[in-house]
Amino acid sequence: QVQLVESGGGLAQPGGSLRLTCAAPGFTLDSYRIGWFRQVPGKEREGIACIHNGDNIPYYIDSVKGRFTIGRDTASHGVILQMNNLQLEDTATYYCVILYSCRSGIGDPFGPWGQGTPVTVSP
Repeated sequence: QVQLVESGGGLAQPGGSLRLTCAAPGFTLDSYRIGWFRQVPGKEREGIACIHNGDNIPYYIDSVKGRFTIGRDTASHGVILQMNNLQLEDTATYYCVILYSCRSGIGDPFGPWGQGTPVTVSP
């Protein structure tokens, strides 16, 4: 199984930006469908964006569309999530995972979850 590692979380002010990276050390994610999820304590994990393999077509849920961008990182052969115009409700721990599908929605996860990277948006 491919173990994914998330990084790049931290503290940001409302309106600020953070860039998250999803990588698999020693392994390339170029041919995989990858999704970003987030979870707030006490709530279910929520899929927010994914990128398809091959054509790299992205999908976003409405609450992050226009603010977040998912893309391939050619340097690390991983996947990035550029988060702009962060809002208080974006505070969560963010996870990436390999997906079964990413067409017109975020498919089911395939493979293990990583440790996640925490994002805190606070004035």
